[in-house]
Amino acid sequence: MTRSLSYWGWGFEDAAIDEGARQKLAMLLSTQMDVSNLSPRVPTAVDALELPASRDLSGAPITLSTAPVDRARHTHGQAFRDVVRALEGDFSVAPDAVARPADETELTALLDWCDARSIAVVPFGGGSSVVGGVEARFRDGVPAVISLDLERLSGVKEVDVTSRAARIAAGTFGPDLEAELAPQGLTLRHYPQSFERSTLGGWLATRAGGHFATLYTHIDDMLESMRVVTPRGVIESRRLPASGAGPSPDRLMLGSEGSLGIITEAWMRLQVRPKHKVSATLAFPDLYAAAEAARLVAQAALFPTNCRVLDANEAMINGVGDGQRSFLLLAFEGVDAPRQPWLDRAVAIAASVGGVVAKGQAPQPTVEVVADEGDDAAQRWRKMFLRAPYLRDGLVRLGAITETFETAVLWCDFPDFHRKVKAAATDAVKRICGSGLVSSRITHVYPDGAAPYFTVIAPAKPGGGVAQWDEIKAAVSDVLLAEGGTITHHHAVGRDHRAWAQRQRPPLFTAMLRAAKREVDPHGILNPGVLM
Repeated sequence: MTRSLSYWGWGFEDAAIDEGARQKLAMLLSTQMDVSNLSPRVPTAVDALELPASRDLSGAPITLSTAPVDRARHTHGQAFRDVVRALEGDFSVAPDAVARPADETELTALLDWCDARSIAVVPFGGGSSVVGGVEARFRDGVPAVISLDLERLSGVKEVDVTSRAARIAAGTFGPDLEAELAPQGLTLRHYPQSFERSTLGGWLATRAGGHFATLYTHIDDMLESMRVVTPRGVIESRRLPASGAGPSPDRLMLGSEGSLGIITEAWMRLQVRPKHKVSATLAFPDLYAAAEAARLVAQAALFPTNCRVLDANEAMINGVGDGQRSFLLLAFEGVDAPRQPWLDRAVAIAASVGGVVAKGQAPQPTVEVVADEGDDAAQRWRKMFLRAPYLRDGLVRLGAITETFETAVLWCDFPDFHRKVKAAATDAVKRICGSGLVSSRITHVYPDGAAPYFTVIAPAKPGGGVAQWDEIKAAVSDVLLAEGGTITHHHAVGRDHRAWAQRQRPPLFTAMLRAAKREVDPHGILNPGVLM
C-alpha cells in the first residue's frame, strides 16, 4: 500500500501523532515547560489550498506535474517557519511545476531547456531542508520555477565489495539505501534525524551530519567520488582512496546545495554492519561536568558511536531523567569483537570527573540488535530522536514555537560560549514570547571541539509565530558568530543562514564561489539565492 505524504508537515500522514498525544504534549508544556496560552492551528484542507497559477511551461522536454498537492509538497522545507506557513495555507512561493526526470539524459535535456529560457531549477531530494534550501523565495523575479525531484534517480547501482564502496543514485532515500546494502552485510552508516525522508544527494549537497558522534560524523567522510550535471556539462571526479592533486572537485561540490550543479550519483565508502553494541548512561550535576567528560572521552581516541550530552531540560523532554540532572550517553559498536573494554574505559574517564552510572544503566553488551538495543535511557532517547519531527508537528499544531539551532566551537571556548548563547536565546524567548524553555545538548564531539545543539519551545502569538522565531533566530545567530562559533554545524546554509554564512567565510572566498557559479551556471538558474 502506498503511504500518503503530508503536504504541510513531516513525513507520512499515517505516522502523525493523534489528538490524544497532542493533549499529553499540551499538558507537558503547561506543567513543566512554562509554555501556556497556546492558540491551536488546524491544517488547511487539501481542496482549499490556494497556489499561484502555474506559468507557461509548454514545450518542456519531459513531463511536468502541475497538480496542486504536488506543487504544495514541493513549496517548503521542514523548518518550523515552513510548517507554520503550510498549516496556515501559505503557498505563495510554490513552484510552477514539479519535474521528475527518469535518468541523466532527461535531466540534461531539462537543464538545457531551462537554461535557454532562464527558468529557475530548485533541486529537491526529500524536501527535509530546515534552512530554506528548497524554497523559491525569488519566484517573482524569474520567468518560472521548476522543482526538480530526483526520486526516480534512485537505487544502489553497483557494489565494489573488494574496495567496500557502492555507486548510489542521488535520489535514493536513506531506508531504501540501507535495505539494498543489508543483504551483503554492508551499510553506509549515515543516519541523520531526517533519515526516513532524506536522500543521498541531499546529504551530499548539504554536508549532512549523521547520528554518530565521532569519527564518521559528516557525509563528507564517506564520499569517494561523485557525478554532477551542470548547465555547462558534467563533472565527475575520479575514484581514489585519497589524493593530493590540488583542490578537490568533490570538496567544492559538497555543501553547494544545488547551486553549482545537480548531483546524480556518487561512490560512497561502506562499512561492515556492526554485530556488537554496548552502551551506558551517566548522570552529572550539570551540563558542563558532562561536557568535560565528553571532551576527555573524545580526546582518548576511543571513538564511541554515541557520546551525547543532554542538559537537564533536554533530558526531561526526551524522557531521560527528572529534569534535575544532565546526562552523558555513551555507546560503542564492534564488527568483529565486543567493545566492552572501550566502554569500560570511557565510563572510567567519565567517572573521574563526577559521572555516575545512572540507576539501572550498568554497561550491557548487545549482539546484532541494530533496531532495538534495549529499553535503557539511551534507547529511549534514540526513539525520541527519530520520532522528533512528528512530535514537532504536534507542538506546532498546538500553537507553540518549537525550533532548534546548532553550531560548533572549540573546547577551550565551550563553557563561556555555551553560557552566552543560551543566555541570549533565553532572553530573546522571554522578551519576544513572554515565556518558554531553552534546552541544549551536545550532538557530536571532536578532539578539538564540540557541536552544541539548542531547542526552543515557546508560545506563539496568533499569526505571529514565524516573525517571532525569525527575531529569536537573528538574535542568537549574531551571538553565535560574535563568540567564535559557526552559523551551522550540519544544517547547511540555504537562504535562512546566508547572511551569517557570508559574514563567517572570508570575503575573497565568496568571490571565488561566485566565479565558480558563473562558470558552471552562467544564467544563474540553479537554486538562486542559497549560499550567496
